[in-house]
Amino acid sequence: MSDETKIDLELDLKGLLCPLPMVRVSQNITNVPVDGVIRAVATDPGAMADIPAWAASTGHEVLSAGKEGDLFVFLVKRTK
Repeated sequence: MSDETKIDLELDLKGLLCPLPMVRVSQNITNVPVDGVIRAVATDPGAMADIPAWAASTGHEVLSAGKEGDLFVFLVKRTK
């Protein structure tokens, strides 16, 4: 994953509790083109399991998932 990754959509999911961060990513994946990337920022630690599990079950790709301070940050690529 390079620093030049183009972000097509930013989602602020702070304050939302499980499963809403995953639901919002799911609802918005079609708002980016195929091969587009969503950057999602959440505060619920459950998102660390939910978003990658959703991506695996739907065929989309999590480019990165990590913690930045108190935030959980995801880059999710639409694959289809």
